[in-house]
Amino acid sequence: MTTGAIPPRLFSLAWPLVLGNLLQTLYNLADMFWVGRVSTEAVAAVSLMFPLSWLFVSTAMGLTAATIALVSQYVGAGDDRRADEVVAQTVLLATVVSVVLALVGFATRHWLLYWIGARDAVFVEALAYIEVIFLTLPLTFLFFAFRSSLQGAGDTKTAMWLVAISAGINIVIDPFFILGWGPFPALGTQGAAVATLLARLFATAIGIWILLKGDWGVKLYVRDLKPNPMLLRKLIDVGYPATLDGWARSFAAVAMAALVARFGPAATAAYGIGVRLMSVSWSVAGAVGQATATGVGQNLGANAPDRAAAVTRAATAGTMLLLAVAGGLVWLFPAAAMGVFVDDPETIAEGVVFLRIVALSWAFFGGLMVIQGGFRGAGNTGIAMVLSMLSRWVFRIPLAALLAFGAVSVTFGGVEVGPIAVPEIALGYTGLDWGVAGLWWAYAAAAVASFVVGVAWFLRGTWREGVIEDDEEAAEKGSVAGTTDD
Repeated sequence: MTTGAIPPRLFSLAWPLVLGNLLQTLYNLADMFWVGRVSTEAVAAVSLMFPLSWLFVSTAMGLTAATIALVSQYVGAGDDRRADEVVAQTVLLATVVSVVLALVGFATRHWLLYWIGARDAVFVEALAYIEVIFLTLPLTFLFFAFRSSLQGAGDTKTAMWLVAISAGINIVIDPFFILGWGPFPALGTQGAAVATLLARLFATAIGIWILLKGDWGVKLYVRDLKPNPMLLRKLIDVGYPATLDGWARSFAAVAMAALVARFGPAATAAYGIGVRLMSVSWSVAGAVGQATATGVGQNLGANAPDRAAAVTRAATAGTMLLLAVAGGLVWLFPAAAMGVFVDDPETIAEGVVFLRIVALSWAFFGGLMVIQGGFRGAGNTGIAMVLSMLSRWVFRIPLAALLAFGAVSVTFGGVEVGPIAVPEIALGYTGLDWGVAGLWWAYAAAAVASFVVGVAWFLRGTWREGVIEDDEEAAEKGSVAGTTDD
């Protein structure tokens, strides 16, 4: 990515990531397709689980965002040995974090499901699903460690092939576990989670073997798994804003799912299907954003900030054009898109409203994701985090509450504590009461507003310095200090 014409090199780097992400999306679409043959409650349960599952996936993505930035910049600077050390420390960190999250998540699973609005039959189906998903967390984190390591070195095809094979495994075995084909019991939503576990186990095992073999640009050395405080600190310093970024997006998705759940199972099921269709656009934009991160990182490592900016501009324009076309097609045929996954007329009707509104903003969603990828490649993961916070918690959630609900008030006080009486205080607001459609309009408006902010921030150019210079400066200072002491 440091020489030659940018568009063909960017395309060569991005298309395997796009295809890999689309195949990953196929995981989710296949689960929804077969679960839709069980019941509306099962669809609603998996729909509620999507943002919660994404919370853990985004944690893995945030953790490994630092890996992409550091490996790509070390490769661009010609320091392959340090890149290998980053790979080992990423594997170590991913293992520890994922195990802790899995244990905490499993211990609090009932509270989590209740908090996001799962009740009655939906609660039972969601619980069966999420208990297995927690077992997959270490596999998910390790696969992202593998994928980001190779991506930072410029290899995006190997992970794509692994995702393709594992997605194929998932699709083939889904109906056996969900519907009970052949000798297998019908496990419903739990079957979807079991299929995902088996497919991810295969992909992760092969991915770790590839890193150990070391024929794909970077290598995992077992001796490098010993904790390296300096590199771990660097991974955490660069990665924690990306992790917070992922959490901001995930908690916002959970909050939106909780708001949608107030409008009943049909709206919740429509939201789940619609979000999975939207995830196709996220897959494309996220993949191009990852390619952009690699391009920006390698060019900043090679001291070519202007070329890094050109990579981001080309990637953003191409992605927005593609997603504008895709969004237009979904806008024209929303009922057909919904009908692939469910045949309930009420759910399809709710889904048509969702797609007709949100598809208008697909290009802006995608454009912002690519710009955020540019920031992450430069190691400025904090800027990407702030943009996510603005998009979801400053724009989307407050606007959703304002548009969707009417007059709402909360009363505090009205109690006596000994001789002290706390008076009642009523706080409230008057919204527009658009119903569930107000939630969808909040989605679209927030996407446009946050994209405008992202473009303005990118044009400031404060991201043009990489993060590996700090190591070089620290080494120089250490050398000078050592000379003085002698």
